[in-house]
Amino acid sequence: MAVPLSYSIRNLRTRRLTTALTAGGMALVVFVFATVLMLEAGLRATLVQTGTYDNVVVTRRAAGTEVQSSVERVQAMIVEAQPEVALAPDGVPFASRETVVLITLPKRSSGDPSNVVIRGVGRHGLQLRSQVRLVEGRLFRPGASEIIAGRAIAERFVGAGIGERLRFGMRDWAVVGIFDAEGTGFDSEVWGDADQLMQAFRRNAYSSVVLKLSDPAAFDAYKRRVEADPRLTVEAKREAQFYADQSQVLADFIRILGITLSVIFSIGAVIGAMVTMYSAVANRTREIGTLRALGFRRASILAAFLAESVALALAGGAAGLVAASLMQFVTVSTTNWQSFSELAFRFTLTPGIVMQSLLFSALMGLAGGFLPALRASRLNIVDALREA
Repeated sequence: MAVPLSYSIRNLRTRRLTTALTAGGMALVVFVFATVLMLEAGLRATLVQTGTYDNVVVTRRAAGTEVQSSVERVQAMIVEAQPEVALAPDGVPFASRETVVLITLPKRSSGDPSNVVIRGVGRHGLQLRSQVRLVEGRLFRPGASEIIAGRAIAERFVGAGIGERLRFGMRDWAVVGIFDAEGTGFDSEVWGDADQLMQAFRRNAYSSVVLKLSDPAAFDAYKRRVEADPRLTVEAKREAQFYADQSQVLADFIRILGITLSVIFSIGAVIGAMVTMYSAVANRTREIGTLRALGFRRASILAAFLAESVALALAGGAAGLVAASLMQFVTVSTTNWQSFSELAFRFTLTPGIVMQSLLFSALMGLAGGFLPALRASRLNIVDALREA
């Protein structure tokens, strides 16, 4: 015969203060655990959503990032001329030859310098990225020293707001527009005319070529063709995969750091749960003896105390999750270790993180409650009633 679950829940209510203190400690651990997972998910979401599945990024073979890449003009013409490449409405290849450089700008809040990506785009650069839209001002004019800034850059860096000017590449550049990229990595960039930026930085090669295929299923054929061409030293990736790879190193670091912190904190939480449950067993010796005398088996007593401990942990876990969910309204920025540039992103709470956090809290409850529950189940009926 099993002990009713309501018995375990009622005992938690009876010990309100110790229940609240223990659940509070577990809530703190789950808050840290969930926040770190949300940080990793936000970083991945920002960079993965930056890329479009239908687009292809062509860079120098083994370059890793656009900043390190170099695609000569002749090579750019060849990769655009492949039969798999779609044609734009104006009849030319639907592609954008792009130049990516890093400059240092001071932050509005502290004045501290940080690296910012300057992206020179071709005539179809904006059309290739449907998530990018101008929200203020106008587009830069080809051939002019004009730029548009991502919303995150405009808000946080000196000189990047509309109507302001930035100086880099030995020129003054007028900020004529602000664009929104729906929270993707493009929000942390400044865009201008690719040819003007190449002149300013005295570069004779592009960083990458971004293009759209007429049929997304033709990607493998296109990749084989350009990577096997002896005239080319390039590699092709789907744009979504290209940006997903950019998040790998930083995301792995965040996950390892977060798990390490969570494990350290969880040891304290498990000890807290164990002390609480030992105290519960010590104070309810008569109850345990009575339950045994009524015919409840040892396994039922064990299950009842484990359920009480897990319920305690889940209550703490739910509180920690609620607190962590508020972090979704916070935007943070960090340096992307792949490109060494500023990257702004939001904490992202997913159903998977909710499940992982609740499972983590339940495991803490099981670990903390097992030994006290085992002790309760092994109490002798006569000794338990006599101790009381």
